[in-house]
Amino acid sequence: MKSCPNPLSKGLIAVAVIAFYSVSLFGATTPSYIVTNDDNVTANTATFYTIGLGGKLIKKIAVKTGGTGLSTGYFASARVNLLHNTTQSCVYVSDAGTNDIAAINETTLKRVGTFKASHGDDGKLAGIGLASNQHYLYAAFTSSNTIGTYQILPGCKLKFLKDVSAAGKNDASAAAGMAIHGHLLVVAYGDGSIQSFNISHGVPVSNGDEQNSTGFNTNLRPTAVDISKDGHYAIFGDVPVKAHYTTIEVSDISSGKLKPTIVYGGYDGSLGTGMNSSNIELSPDETLIYVSNNQGGTVTAVFFDKTTGVVSAGCVSSVLKGFNATWFYGGGVSLENNASGTGGVVYLAESGNGSASGIGILSVKSNGTTCTLTEAKASPASDVKSLGLLSIGSYPPRSF
Repeated sequence: MKSCPNPLSKGLIAVAVIAFYSVSLFGATTPSYIVTNDDNVTANTATFYTIGLGGKLIKKIAVKTGGTGLSTGYFASARVNLLHNTTQSCVYVSDAGTNDIAAINETTLKRVGTFKASHGDDGKLAGIGLASNQHYLYAAFTSSNTIGTYQILPGCKLKFLKDVSAAGKNDASAAAGMAIHGHLLVVAYGDGSIQSFNISHGVPVSNGDEQNSTGFNTNLRPTAVDISKDGHYAIFGDVPVKAHYTTIEVSDISSGKLKPTIVYGGYDGSLGTGMNSSNIELSPDETLIYVSNNQGGTVTAVFFDKTTGVVSAGCVSSVLKGFNATWFYGGGVSLENNASGTGGVVYLAESGNGSASGIGILSVKSNGTTCTLTEAKASPASDVKSLGLLSIGSYPPRSF
Protein backbone atom coordinates (compact mmCIF):
# COMPACT_ATOMS: atom_id res chain seq x y z
CA MET A 1 0.00 0.00 0.00
CA LYS A 2 1.17 3.52 -0.69
CA SER A 3 2.05 5.34 2.38
CA CYS A 4 1.55 9.04 1.90
CA PRO A 5 -2.13 9.23 2.02
CA ASN A 6 -2.63 7.03 -0.98
CA PRO A 7 -4.60 8.74 -3.59
CA LEU A 8 -7.76 8.64 -1.56
CA SER A 9 -10.95 10.12 -2.85
CA LYS A 10 -10.83 13.38 -4.69
CA GLY A 11 -11.84 15.77 -1.98
CA LEU A 12 -9.49 14.12 0.44
CA ILE A 13 -6.20 15.66 -0.39
CA ALA A 14 -5.45 18.53 -2.54
CA VAL A 15 -3.63 21.65 -3.27
CA ALA A 16 -0.12 22.54 -2.91
CA VAL A 17 -0.10 25.73 -0.97
CA ILE A 18 2.76 28.07 -0.78
CA ALA A 19 3.37 30.83 1.63
CA PHE A 20 4.83 33.99 0.29
CA TYR A 21 6.73 36.37 2.56
CA SER A 22 8.27 38.92 0.21
CA VAL A 23 11.29 41.22 0.13
CA SER A 24 12.21 43.01 -3.08
CA LEU A 25 15.34 42.17 -5.01
CA PHE A 26 16.79 45.55 -4.15
CA GLY A 27 16.32 45.29 -0.40
CA ALA A 28 13.15 47.37 0.02
CA THR A 29 10.36 45.70 1.89
CA THR A 30 7.39 44.57 -0.22
CA PRO A 31 4.09 43.00 0.88
CA SER A 32 4.28 39.64 2.58
CA TYR A 33 2.35 36.85 0.89
CA ILE A 34 0.81 33.46 1.37
CA VAL A 35 0.29 31.71 -1.96
CA THR A 36 -1.82 28.65 -2.68
CA ASN A 37 -1.98 26.08 -5.43
CA ASP A 38 -5.74 25.84 -5.61
CA ASP A 39 -5.50 22.56 -7.54
CA ASN A 40 -8.75 23.31 -9.34
CA VAL A 41 -9.81 20.54 -11.75
CA THR A 42 -11.43 22.91 -14.26
CA ALA A 43 -9.14 25.96 -14.31
CA ASN A 44 -6.33 26.03 -11.78
CA THR A 45 -5.20 29.16 -9.95
CA ALA A 46 -2.61 30.31 -7.46
CA THR A 47 -4.14 32.66 -4.89
CA PHE A 48 -1.94 35.33 -3.29
CA TYR A 49 -2.74 36.73 0.17
CA THR A 50 -1.03 39.68 1.83
CA ILE A 51 -0.01 39.15 5.45
CA GLY A 52 -1.32 41.74 7.88
CA LEU A 53 -0.98 42.35 11.59
CA GLY A 54 -1.04 39.22 13.70
CA GLY A 55 -0.65 37.11 10.59
CA LYS A 56 -4.10 37.95 9.23
CA LEU A 57 -4.48 37.02 5.55
CA ILE A 58 -6.06 39.34 2.99
CA LYS A 59 -6.73 38.04 -0.52
CA LYS A 60 -4.88 40.03 -3.19
CA ILE A 61 -5.20 38.15 -6.48
CA ALA A 62 -5.80 34.72 -8.00
CA VAL A 63 -3.44 34.03 -10.92
CA LYS A 64 -4.54 31.52 -13.56
CA THR A 65 -1.95 28.80 -14.11
CA GLY A 66 -3.14 27.91 -17.60
CA GLY A 67 -3.67 24.28 -16.63
CA THR A 68 -5.84 22.09 -14.43
CA GLY A 69 -5.27 20.55 -11.04
CA LEU A 70 -6.15 17.22 -9.49
CA SER A 71 -7.99 18.02 -6.25
CA THR A 72 -6.42 14.96 -4.65
CA GLY A 73 -3.00 13.45 -4.07
CA TYR A 74 -0.23 12.92 -1.55
CA PHE A 75 -0.23 15.19 1.49
CA ALA A 76 3.56 15.57 1.33
CA SER A 77 3.86 16.58 -2.33
CA ALA A 78 4.74 20.29 -2.34
CA ARG A 79 2.83 21.53 -5.37
CA VAL A 80 4.12 25.08 -5.09
CA ASN A 81 7.79 26.04 -5.06
CA LEU A 82 9.47 29.40 -4.53
CA LEU A 83 12.68 30.85 -5.92
CA HIS A 84 14.28 34.05 -4.67
CA ASN A 85 17.78 35.16 -5.60
CA THR A 86 19.63 38.31 -6.62
CA THR A 87 18.14 38.30 -10.12
CA GLN A 88 14.56 37.06 -9.93
CA SER A 89 11.67 35.90 -7.76
CA CYS A 90 9.48 33.11 -9.10
CA VAL A 91 6.56 30.92 -8.09
CA TYR A 92 6.21 27.47 -9.64
CA VAL A 93 2.85 25.69 -9.46
CA SER A 94 2.22 22.13 -10.64
CA ASP A 95 -0.86 21.31 -12.72
CA ALA A 96 -1.31 17.55 -12.27
CA GLY A 97 -4.42 17.44 -14.46
CA THR A 98 -2.53 18.74 -17.50
CA ASN A 99 0.96 17.51 -16.48
CA ASP A 100 2.68 20.86 -16.60
CA ILE A 101 4.40 23.40 -14.39
CA ALA A 102 3.16 27.01 -14.36
CA ALA A 103 5.71 29.76 -13.79
CA ILE A 104 4.62 33.03 -12.17
CA ASN A 105 6.75 36.15 -11.80
CA GLU A 106 6.44 37.18 -8.15
CA THR A 107 7.24 40.82 -8.87
CA THR A 108 4.50 41.30 -11.47
CA LEU A 109 2.16 38.53 -10.26
CA LYS A 110 1.83 37.44 -13.89
CA ARG A 111 2.11 33.95 -15.35
CA VAL A 112 5.04 33.75 -17.76
CA GLY A 113 4.24 30.32 -19.18
CA THR A 114 3.42 26.65 -18.60
CA PHE A 115 6.08 24.02 -19.17
CA LYS A 116 5.78 20.33 -19.98
CA ALA A 117 8.23 17.54 -19.22
CA SER A 118 8.51 14.45 -21.47
CA HIS A 119 5.47 12.72 -22.95
CA GLY A 120 5.88 9.86 -20.47
CA ASP A 121 5.91 12.03 -17.33
CA ASP A 122 2.49 11.80 -15.69
CA GLY A 123 1.29 13.04 -12.29
CA LYS A 124 -2.43 12.32 -12.46
CA LEU A 125 -2.28 9.55 -9.84
CA ALA A 126 -1.42 11.69 -6.82
CA GLY A 127 -0.04 15.01 -8.02
CA ILE A 128 3.32 16.53 -8.99
CA GLY A 129 5.63 17.46 -6.12
CA LEU A 130 8.24 20.21 -6.56
CA ALA A 131 11.65 21.10 -5.14
CA SER A 132 14.34 23.49 -6.38
CA ASN A 133 17.72 25.08 -5.89
CA GLN A 134 18.96 28.26 -7.56
CA HIS A 135 19.47 26.61 -10.94
CA TYR A 136 17.12 23.64 -11.31
CA LEU A 137 13.53 22.70 -10.56
CA TYR A 138 12.67 19.05 -9.84
CA ALA A 139 9.19 17.61 -10.41
CA ALA A 140 8.08 14.24 -9.02
CA PHE A 141 5.45 12.68 -11.30
CA THR A 142 3.38 10.17 -9.32
CA SER A 143 1.86 8.12 -12.16
CA SER A 144 5.07 7.55 -14.10
CA ASN A 145 7.33 7.28 -11.01
CA THR A 146 9.78 9.74 -12.50
CA ILE A 147 11.58 12.89 -11.42
CA GLY A 148 11.88 15.49 -14.16
CA THR A 149 14.64 18.11 -14.17
CA TYR A 150 14.06 21.63 -15.49
CA GLN A 151 16.70 24.29 -15.89
CA ILE A 152 15.56 27.64 -14.45
CA LEU A 153 16.00 30.38 -17.05
CA PRO A 154 15.84 34.19 -16.85
CA GLY A 155 12.32 35.55 -16.51
CA CYS A 156 11.31 32.51 -14.40
CA LYS A 157 10.97 30.34 -17.52
CA LEU A 158 11.84 26.64 -17.50
CA LYS A 159 13.67 24.33 -19.90
CA PHE A 160 13.03 20.60 -19.50
CA LEU A 161 16.24 18.58 -19.52
CA LYS A 162 15.58 14.94 -18.64
CA ASP A 163 13.65 12.59 -16.38
CA VAL A 164 14.92 9.68 -14.28
CA SER A 165 13.11 6.75 -12.68
CA ALA A 166 12.41 7.10 -8.96
CA ALA A 167 10.33 4.49 -7.13
CA GLY A 168 10.08 3.04 -3.65
CA LYS A 169 11.60 -0.36 -3.04
CA ASN A 170 8.53 -1.94 -1.41
CA ASP A 171 5.56 -1.22 -3.66
CA ALA A 172 7.15 1.04 -6.29
CA SER A 173 5.53 4.13 -4.83
CA ALA A 174 6.33 7.45 -6.45
CA ALA A 175 8.32 10.15 -4.70
CA ALA A 176 6.18 12.03 -2.19
CA GLY A 177 8.36 14.40 -0.16
CA MET A 178 11.57 15.90 -1.59
CA ALA A 179 14.19 18.23 -0.10
CA ILE A 180 17.45 19.69 -1.40
CA HIS A 181 20.68 20.73 0.29
CA GLY A 182 23.72 21.55 -1.83
CA HIS A 183 24.28 18.67 -4.24
CA LEU A 184 21.95 16.31 -2.38
CA LEU A 185 18.31 15.58 -3.21
CA VAL A 186 16.56 13.46 -0.56
CA VAL A 187 13.33 11.62 -1.37
CA ALA A 188 10.73 9.80 0.75
CA TYR A 189 8.46 7.38 -1.08
CA GLY A 190 5.81 6.76 1.55
CA ASP A 191 6.12 2.97 1.27
CA GLY A 192 8.75 2.88 4.01
CA SER A 193 11.74 3.55 1.77
CA ILE A 194 13.96 6.62 1.36
CA GLN A 195 16.71 7.52 -1.11
CA SER A 196 19.17 10.27 -2.00
CA PHE A 197 20.46 11.54 -5.34
CA ASN A 198 23.50 13.56 -6.39
CA ILE A 199 22.38 16.65 -8.34
CA SER A 200 25.78 18.32 -8.80
CA HIS A 201 25.29 18.22 -12.57
CA GLY A 202 21.58 18.98 -12.53
CA VAL A 203 19.94 15.68 -13.44
CA PRO A 204 19.67 13.39 -10.36
CA VAL A 205 22.02 10.40 -10.09
CA SER A 206 21.25 7.82 -7.40
CA ASN A 207 23.72 7.58 -4.53
CA GLY A 208 22.95 3.87 -4.24
CA ASP A 209 21.54 4.27 -0.74
CA GLU A 210 17.86 3.43 -1.21
CA GLN A 211 16.75 1.74 2.01
CA ASN A 212 13.85 1.11 4.32
CA SER A 213 13.64 3.45 7.25
CA THR A 214 14.00 2.09 10.75
CA GLY A 215 10.33 2.86 11.32
CA PHE A 216 9.36 0.56 8.47
CA ASN A 217 9.90 -2.38 10.82
CA THR A 218 6.99 -1.17 12.97
CA ASN A 219 4.70 -0.06 10.12
CA LEU A 220 5.84 3.57 10.04
CA ARG A 221 6.30 5.21 6.63
CA PRO A 222 8.41 8.36 6.00
CA THR A 223 6.75 10.72 3.55
CA ALA A 224 7.68 14.36 4.29
CA VAL A 225 11.31 15.56 4.16
CA ASP A 226 13.26 18.55 5.44
CA ILE A 227 17.02 19.08 5.82
CA SER A 228 18.96 20.98 8.49
CA LYS A 229 20.79 24.17 7.56
CA ASP A 230 24.27 22.63 7.66
CA GLY A 231 23.16 19.58 5.68
CA HIS A 232 23.93 17.23 8.57
CA TYR A 233 20.45 15.77 9.05
CA ALA A 234 17.53 14.71 6.89
CA ILE A 235 14.27 14.90 8.85
CA PHE A 236 11.27 12.78 7.89
CA GLY A 237 7.61 12.99 8.91
CA ASP A 238 5.79 9.64 8.92
CA VAL A 239 2.33 8.46 7.88
CA PRO A 240 0.35 5.63 9.47
CA VAL A 241 -0.25 2.14 8.25
CA LYS A 242 -2.40 1.86 11.34
CA ALA A 243 -3.29 4.66 13.74
CA HIS A 244 -0.24 6.30 15.27
CA TYR A 245 0.77 9.62 16.73
CA THR A 246 3.32 12.27 15.70
CA THR A 247 6.42 10.50 14.40
CA ILE A 248 9.73 11.96 13.21
CA GLU A 249 12.68 10.00 11.81
CA VAL A 250 16.16 11.51 11.45
CA SER A 251 19.03 10.35 9.22
CA ASP A 252 22.64 11.55 9.37
CA ILE A 253 23.53 12.66 5.82
CA SER A 254 26.86 14.36 6.60
CA SER A 255 28.65 11.73 4.49
CA GLY A 256 26.61 12.68 1.44
CA LYS A 257 24.43 9.59 1.77
CA LEU A 258 21.56 8.46 3.99
CA LYS A 259 22.37 6.54 7.14
CA PRO A 260 19.76 4.43 9.00
CA THR A 261 17.11 6.62 10.59
CA ILE A 262 16.44 7.12 14.29
CA VAL A 263 12.73 7.09 15.22
CA TYR A 264 11.19 9.61 17.62
CA GLY A 265 7.59 9.38 18.80
CA GLY A 266 5.18 6.99 17.13
CA TYR A 267 2.84 4.63 18.88
CA ASP A 268 3.91 5.67 22.39
CA GLY A 269 2.70 9.26 21.91
CA SER A 270 5.95 10.66 23.32
CA LEU A 271 5.90 13.53 20.80
CA GLY A 272 2.20 14.18 21.29
CA THR A 273 -1.03 12.52 20.26
CA GLY A 274 -1.67 14.41 17.03
CA MET A 275 -2.71 11.97 14.29
CA ASN A 276 -0.42 11.60 11.25
CA SER A 277 2.77 13.53 10.41
CA SER A 278 2.70 13.84 6.62
CA ASN A 279 3.95 17.46 6.47
CA ILE A 280 6.81 19.04 8.39
CA GLU A 281 8.65 22.38 8.39
CA LEU A 282 11.84 23.24 10.27
CA SER A 283 11.88 26.71 11.83
CA PRO A 284 14.49 29.24 10.61
CA ASP A 285 16.46 28.95 13.86
CA GLU A 286 16.17 25.12 13.70
CA THR A 287 14.76 24.85 17.22
CA LEU A 288 11.29 23.62 16.23
CA ILE A 289 9.84 21.19 13.72
CA TYR A 290 6.24 22.04 12.86
CA VAL A 291 4.10 19.01 12.09
CA SER A 292 0.72 18.94 10.37
CA ASN A 293 -1.39 16.25 12.05
CA ASN A 294 -3.28 15.66 8.81
CA GLN A 295 -6.06 13.47 10.19
CA GLY A 296 -6.52 15.09 13.58
CA GLY A 297 -7.05 18.79 12.87
CA THR A 298 -4.09 19.89 15.00
CA VAL A 299 -0.56 21.21 14.54
CA THR A 300 2.33 19.92 16.66
CA ALA A 301 5.68 21.61 17.34
CA VAL A 302 8.53 19.39 18.50
CA PHE A 303 11.98 20.53 19.62
CA PHE A 304 14.99 19.78 17.42
CA ASP A 305 18.66 19.86 18.45
CA LYS A 306 20.54 20.93 15.33
CA THR A 307 23.84 19.71 16.79
CA THR A 308 22.82 16.18 17.74
CA GLY A 309 19.75 15.67 15.58
CA VAL A 310 17.71 14.67 18.63
CA VAL A 311 13.95 15.36 18.62
CA SER A 312 11.96 15.91 21.83
CA ALA A 313 8.39 16.71 22.84
CA GLY A 314 7.08 20.26 22.44
CA CYS A 315 3.45 21.30 22.19
CA VAL A 316 0.22 20.50 20.34
CA SER A 317 -2.48 22.98 19.35
CA SER A 318 -6.13 22.50 20.15
CA VAL A 319 -8.26 21.11 17.32
CA LEU A 320 -8.63 23.99 14.87
CA LYS A 321 -11.97 25.64 14.12
CA GLY A 322 -14.28 23.81 11.76
CA PHE A 323 -12.41 20.52 11.67
CA ASN A 324 -14.71 17.66 10.61
CA ALA A 325 -17.39 20.24 9.82
CA THR A 326 -16.17 22.65 7.13
CA TRP A 327 -12.78 21.00 6.52
CA PHE A 328 -11.56 17.46 7.00
CA TYR A 329 -7.81 17.13 6.38
CA GLY A 330 -4.80 19.27 7.27
CA GLY A 331 -2.22 19.81 4.56
CA GLY A 332 1.15 21.49 4.69
CA VAL A 333 2.44 23.97 7.25
CA SER A 334 4.31 27.17 6.48
CA LEU A 335 5.60 30.24 8.27
CA GLU A 336 5.05 33.98 8.18
CA ASN A 337 8.78 34.74 8.45
CA ASN A 338 11.44 32.43 6.99
CA ALA A 339 14.32 34.69 7.97
CA SER A 340 14.75 34.26 11.72
CA GLY A 341 13.54 32.84 15.01
CA THR A 342 10.73 30.33 15.16
CA GLY A 343 9.09 31.78 12.05
CA GLY A 344 6.38 33.96 13.55
CA VAL A 345 2.85 32.91 12.62
CA VAL A 346 2.24 29.29 11.53
CA TYR A 347 -0.16 28.57 8.65
CA LEU A 348 -1.98 25.31 7.94
CA ALA A 349 -3.64 24.31 4.67
CA GLU A 350 -7.17 23.06 5.47
CA SER A 351 -8.71 20.77 2.86
CA GLY A 352 -12.42 21.31 2.35
CA ASN A 353 -12.97 17.87 0.78
CA GLY A 354 -15.47 19.17 -1.78
CA SER A 355 -16.28 22.52 -0.17
CA ALA A 356 -14.28 25.74 0.02
CA SER A 357 -10.95 25.31 1.81
CA GLY A 358 -9.13 27.64 4.16
CA ILE A 359 -5.82 28.49 5.79
CA GLY A 360 -5.48 28.06 9.55
CA ILE A 361 -3.53 30.74 11.42
CA LEU A 362 -1.66 29.98 14.67
CA SER A 363 0.64 31.98 16.92
CA VAL A 364 3.63 30.21 18.46
CA LYS A 365 5.53 30.97 21.65
CA SER A 366 8.69 29.13 22.69
CA ASN A 367 11.36 29.57 25.33
CA GLY A 368 13.48 26.66 24.12
CA THR A 369 12.08 24.12 26.56
CA THR A 370 8.32 24.69 26.40
CA CYS A 371 6.04 26.09 23.74
CA THR A 372 2.42 26.86 22.86
CA LEU A 373 0.46 26.93 19.59
CA THR A 374 -2.72 29.03 19.69
CA GLU A 375 -5.22 29.57 16.88
CA ALA A 376 -5.72 33.23 15.99
CA LYS A 377 -9.10 34.99 16.03
CA ALA A 378 -8.72 35.71 12.29
CA SER A 379 -8.36 32.00 11.54
CA PRO A 380 -9.14 30.53 9.12
CA ALA A 381 -8.75 32.63 6.00
CA SER A 382 -11.09 31.40 3.27
CA ASP A 383 -9.81 30.06 -0.06
CA VAL A 384 -12.91 29.93 -2.24
CA LYS A 385 -10.91 28.93 -5.33
CA SER A 386 -9.93 25.59 -3.80
CA LEU A 387 -11.91 22.55 -2.74
CA GLY A 388 -8.88 20.92 -1.14
CA LEU A 389 -5.87 22.85 0.15
CA LEU A 390 -2.69 20.89 0.95
CA SER A 391 0.86 22.22 0.91
CA ILE A 392 2.23 25.62 1.94
CA GLY A 393 5.44 27.67 1.97
CA SER A 394 6.68 31.24 2.52
CA TYR A 395 8.25 33.98 0.45
CA PRO A 396 11.03 34.76 0.37
CA PRO A 397 11.79 31.08 0.92
CA ARG A 398 13.96 29.91 3.78
CA SER A 399 17.66 30.30 3.01
CA PHE A 400 18.34 26.58 3.50
